[in-house]
Amino acid sequence: MDTFRFAQPDMLYLLLLVPVLTVIWVVGNRRRRLARERFGDPELVKRLSPDYSPARMTAKFIIRLLAFVMAVLTVARPQFGSRLEEVKREGVEVIIALDVSNSMLAADILPSRLERAKQAISQLVDQLREDRIGLILFAGDAYTQIPITNDYLSAKMFLSSAGPDAVSKQGTAIGSAIDLGMRSFTPESDRSRALIIITDGENHEDDAVGKAREAAGKNIVIHTIGIGSPDGSPIPVNTGGRTDYLKDRDGNTVISKLDEKGLQEIASLTGGRYVRANNTSIGLTEIYNDIGRMKKSEINAVMYTEYNEQFLIPAALMFILLLADILIGDRRNNLLRRLGIIGVESKKERS
Repeated sequence: MDTFRFAQPDMLYLLLLVPVLTVIWVVGNRRRRLARERFGDPELVKRLSPDYSPARMTAKFIIRLLAFVMAVLTVARPQFGSRLEEVKREGVEVIIALDVSNSMLAADILPSRLERAKQAISQLVDQLREDRIGLILFAGDAYTQIPITNDYLSAKMFLSSAGPDAVSKQGTAIGSAIDLGMRSFTPESDRSRALIIITDGENHEDDAVGKAREAAGKNIVIHTIGIGSPDGSPIPVNTGGRTDYLKDRDGNTVISKLDEKGLQEIASLTGGRYVRANNTSIGLTEIYNDIGRMKKSEINAVMYTEYNEQFLIPAALMFILLLADILIGDRRNNLLRRLGIIGVESKKERS
């Protein structure tokens, strides 16, 4: 079965111009019509400008708009995957649980805890070859952002949208992230599985240590990365277009501090490693080196290994539409009128 995709999907944002151009044309056309009505008697104006045809102008606009759509589709490069291949690999399953609570916006790790973590994850994904990866976002609750997959390109795409707005409940529920991670791995018990938790460690929601013990019983290794500083940093918030800092009920600035103790215990219980991130290194490289020494197991992956370019189809339609626009012209076309395509007047109008 073929799959369809665009090689340059960002170019499709240009299609947002279609309704804008339509509104501009409708408004402009209405103003021209009102100007003609103010000029004089409509029948007289029509006789004085026999080459003017509202229908032709409308047709030309529609044709040009469709040509623009075809041009956008052309540069977006539509493709069909023409061959399926089942690839057998040997690797491990890795799920990254990323804290996206408001405290991750603190800037004691530049440019912020969250952005620095996302950069490190993206760099890690670039190094993956055989392993499968998944992404969980958590704050007051945990959500699957990317199910376990070999599609590294999609993983990076969904990673870019990770932020506090991606979750509906604020907080730091590390236990929920561990629980969802355990349920997200492939069920085979003999497969090597590792969960990497990146957080500032301020867990106020659930029993993360209890969930870590449960994960250890299922042979899931949990590595933890503490991102932030023990001294802490204020949490920036945007209020009325300016940056301020989060305050408590008494009006005091909230300071988010790294809580290492719980993260160290979680890693220790499952045979994982705890790393404190800093501005130089997040610690993912060291942890992934440990994962690389885990037992590899066979992973089957179905991949589309060949994509056929289909941009010539919208390109050809674009040129056909532009040719039609030229043939219609800006004046009444006698040939098209005789063919009955456009510009035909009724006998009543000609009399």
